[in-house]
Amino acid sequence: MLTESEAAVAREVLIHGPLSRSALATRLHLSPASLTRLTRPLLDAGLLIELDDAAGSVGRPSRPLDLSPAAGTFVGVKLTGERLYLITTDMRARVIATHERALADTSPDAVAAAIAHLVDAVDHVRGVGVAIGGHVHDGLAADAPFLGWRDVPFAAMLAERLGVPVALENDVVALTDAERWFGVGRGIPGFAVVTIGAGVGLGLVVDGRTVRSPDASRGTVGHLPLRADGPSCAEGHRGCADALLTTGALSIRVSRDLGRAVSADDVFSLARDGEPAARAAIDDAGEALGILCGLAANLSLQADIVLAGEAAAVCDLAREHVDAALERTRPHGSTPVRVHVDGAGFSAWARGAAAVAIQAELGRIPLTR
Repeated sequence: MLTESEAAVAREVLIHGPLSRSALATRLHLSPASLTRLTRPLLDAGLLIELDDAAGSVGRPSRPLDLSPAAGTFVGVKLTGERLYLITTDMRARVIATHERALADTSPDAVAAAIAHLVDAVDHVRGVGVAIGGHVHDGLAADAPFLGWRDVPFAAMLAERLGVPVALENDVVALTDAERWFGVGRGIPGFAVVTIGAGVGLGLVVDGRTVRSPDASRGTVGHLPLRADGPSCAEGHRGCADALLTTGALSIRVSRDLGRAVSADDVFSLARDGEPAARAAIDDAGEALGILCGLAANLSLQADIVLAGEAAAVCDLAREHVDAALERTRPHGSTPVRVHVDGAGFSAWARGAAAVAIQAELGRIPLTR
């Protein structure tokens, strides 16, 4: 199997390649001799290949390193409480195909069967990644409230059906990997990811690495208090992020004010049309979002925020409120916060799950020494 140093080389080429040996050594702070020692088994195993030198280069040919095109196919799956989003990629997470379907039954067996039905149609699958909202560890869905799962060994269940390795990850952590690797955060060494949709989530990248910790999948920001006089969430917390920013909270507020059922999508549509109740709800959500982004920047010491999720349209619809609250929340003289909105939708979350599967595969590749 790959050592940690060899895996680091493979990850660097995976995310940033093709790379010359000199560029790769500089990025990893390695001497040329150390890099040669680490890359030799990867080349012998066929994971890395040498490309022809670029035309017109001067001096000794550089022979850039890249991943082998025969490295395999990967599948990423994002699960919500209602739908399944599946994406097929190559080993660099470049999209090959996408699928989407409703989940009539969210029991673990039914969801595993639905995923297996789609994966069975894909050739040469090397690994599968699944991203879900909730607390995840060691392949176990310890608490996935949107699916109604507790202590479900879903990775093992699905791997048994498919006959390939399965990686299970919290969806915000997987999305954070996606943003770092190929999303709007690519090239930014450190940033926080704020997600607003059915829930509120926070991810973090520091020095080019996604932060993973025992609490990274516990949704620790959902009940962060943002407004003392705000509404209460289902758990009784007044003015918390969940009570102000989730799609459910927006739907409940505008439905109450209009005296009829209004979906979150309807709220955004009505706000664009200038409907007063929807407009007021979005403006208040914008203020709460600005406070949340300011706190995320203050506490993480990262001045870039990547915003994603079904309710990310709040930022565009109430940008003045977001910016004003963000400025009030930041200390005087601190670095201005840049908010990058990712409107790619759930395909980005599924692609993040594929990225998790790809990185897990790097630790399983057998090498001959």
